[in-house]
Amino acid sequence: MTTITSPTAKAKRRALIPLAIFIALVALLFYGLQLDPRKVPSPLVDKPAPMFELESLEDPSRTVTNEILMGKVSLVNVWASWCPSCRQEHSELMAIARDNDVQVVGFNWKDTRPEALEMLKRYGNPYVISAYDPDNRYGLHWGVYGAPETFVVDGEGIIRYKHIGPVDRTVWETKIRPIVEQYRPQTS
Repeated sequence: MTTITSPTAKAKRRALIPLAIFIALVALLFYGLQLDPRKVPSPLVDKPAPMFELESLEDPSRTVTNEILMGKVSLVNVWASWCPSCRQEHSELMAIARDNDVQVVGFNWKDTRPEALEMLKRYGNPYVISAYDPDNRYGLHWGVYGAPETFVVDGEGIIRYKHIGPVDRTVWETKIRPIVEQYRPQTS
């Protein structure tokens, strides 16, 4: 027995294809809006920090490389003068640098040198050094897509944690400090 489909039925089914595609796209968009980008794990965690060789923000004749991360637990803080959240976290970074045995390394990102230096002059400088990446040449390798972002790097140069967003007292005490303590060399 052969079923004959009318041209009108075929046309109606073909008309449903764009509707089905639209519904699928709306479902994907809705799903994507439910994701919290701060909870997306970094593929760099537990891997060596990407290599970099950048000018120092403060002294363009000085080069900053991965060597700064070796031998001591570091917080690599991606920041910019144009970033309101970076200014928000700045006082906490000053306290962390002053009160804890961890070096805070700056990664000045997509910024201008004069404005970045002005911010450090105005609010203080928590960084042992800041690498200057105005054109995102190395930020891409670190998976940076916004500021601020903070990485915990152990003394072997391995990224152990990535925090997206400002570091405040709660973030420091509950998320970052325990990881710093875990990877700090134990003294006997």
